[in-house]
Amino acid sequence: MSDFRLRVFQAVGQHLSLTKAAQVLFITQPAVTRHVQELEKSSGQRLLVRRGNRLSLTEAGRLLLAHAEAVAAAELQLAGQLHALRNPEEAAGRLRLGASTTLSQYVLPGLLPAFQARYPLVQLTLRNANSERIAEALLAGELDLGFVEGRSRSRDLHHELLLPDELVAVRRAPPEAPPNPPPAAGPAPGPAPTPPAPLPLAEALARPLVLRERGSGTLEVLEFALRERGVPLSRLQVAFYFDNTEAIKAYLEAAPAALGFVSRRALGRELAAGRLEIVPIEGLRLARQFEAVWVQGQPLSAAAQRFLGFSQRELNQPL
Repeated sequence: MSDFRLRVFQAVGQHLSLTKAAQVLFITQPAVTRHVQELEKSSGQRLLVRRGNRLSLTEAGRLLLAHAEAVAAAELQLAGQLHALRNPEEAAGRLRLGASTTLSQYVLPGLLPAFQARYPLVQLTLRNANSERIAEALLAGELDLGFVEGRSRSRDLHHELLLPDELVAVRRAPPEAPPNPPPAAGPAPGPAPTPPAPLPLAEALARPLVLRERGSGTLEVLEFALRERGVPLSRLQVAFYFDNTEAIKAYLEAAPAALGFVSRRALGRELAAGRLEIVPIEGLRLARQFEAVWVQGQPLSAAAQRFLGFSQRELNQPL
């Protein structure tokens, strides 16, 4: 296993404080100082510079910190693999997940408590970013498993279906529109509300539009579908680009004339409360897939395999 001095230097480099490193590692500050001095002696280079009350890393210190973090990550992965060999039905170790916004806000959080209860030794983290940045983070080694939406495919990543999805056009519901009633036992109290009449595509696109930002899978699906119909994105009247769906929904509630495009899975509360409504658009259906992605040719860790299988089973259960 790794030299304990590397763990000490990693704590010093992360906190830039000898005192904090000592507290985190439950050792004395003189012991921290001694370990750092031994590393400086063995490397023949200064690793830290003190400026007043502040510590900073030298170039050699930054290199050693990156090495120490890589060693720590490798040890954690090894621990998980060894545990998996001893206990094939279990999983352990660090699992760094990354998911595009719709997935990280509306799909994956509901799975995490049950997975943690089933695999308590897995140390889970979840990064929220758009599909393009999740792909970049996977290729940079910053994530173990990603979940994305959209149409783009990288030859460097393996894609596997997680769940089908659909984008829908949505706007603020008119004041007279009754909210969707919650499900209840017994006969329905009355006829269901009449859905809005479909809008011609040209009329829908003439409205102020509220869209996701460049690099998002949501915008990519919409852009591709419109391009097939001869409508470039540059011709649209875009009122605002947002980096998350919650902001789009809040904007639409305050702008009756605007129209947005979001996942149907993100609208449960707003539809039930009668604050927003889905508007069919003639000739435009925006089906897409949520996909699990990881680096091509790189085997998934036991923890990542467990999470992928768990999420596919849970999300594809019949309602």
